[in-house]
Amino acid sequence: MTDSFLYTTPLDPVARPLIEQLTLEYDRRYGDFFGEPADKEMNRYPPELFAPPDGSFLLLLRDGVAIAGGAFKRYDDTTAEVKRVWTDAGHRRQGLARIVLVELEAQARRQGYRRFYLTTGFRQPEAAALYLASGYAPLYDQSLDPELYGALAFEKFLFGPPPGYVPLVQPPPEGGWRAVIAARQKHS
Repeated sequence: MTDSFLYTTPLDPVARPLIEQLTLEYDRRYGDFFGEPADKEMNRYPPELFAPPDGSFLLLLRDGVAIAGGAFKRYDDTTAEVKRVWTDAGHRRQGLARIVLVELEAQARRQGYRRFYLTTGFRQPEAAALYLASGYAPLYDQSLDPELYGALAFEKFLFGPPPGYVPLVQPPPEGGWRAVIAARQKHS
């Protein structure tokens, strides 16, 4: 059993099974909750955004097969946005997502980023737990129902937080995420 990293693109055939599994999982967890199918979300960003110098797309391979992966893209000059950290269903509970996250953080540092920003869905408590356990600061009120937010935001400073840092916790959208979706559908 040999594990290795492969920096590639979302278009690499080696990535396809992992991406297809993630898309199915998004559909299973959210259905049309956000007003669009998961494949629309999965194709929201062109693959070029996840390529150097601004981004990176990483697969963790075991004996040549993708078992976990993740990516980041430019958010602003000093911040990269983490996307699609995912572990194959048959390889969960082995700490693989954390291994991917640590490698993505190291790659972001090499590419000159100082901060990671990300969001995860409210129906992904294991992802939220991973980010909290990995030193990410929640940018949402953890005492509220996560569904009010829809997407749960986190940040982490890759070289340590600046002096006096206090995370800027955002309130949920007025009326919660469902109200935002209803308003969008009403106006479309």
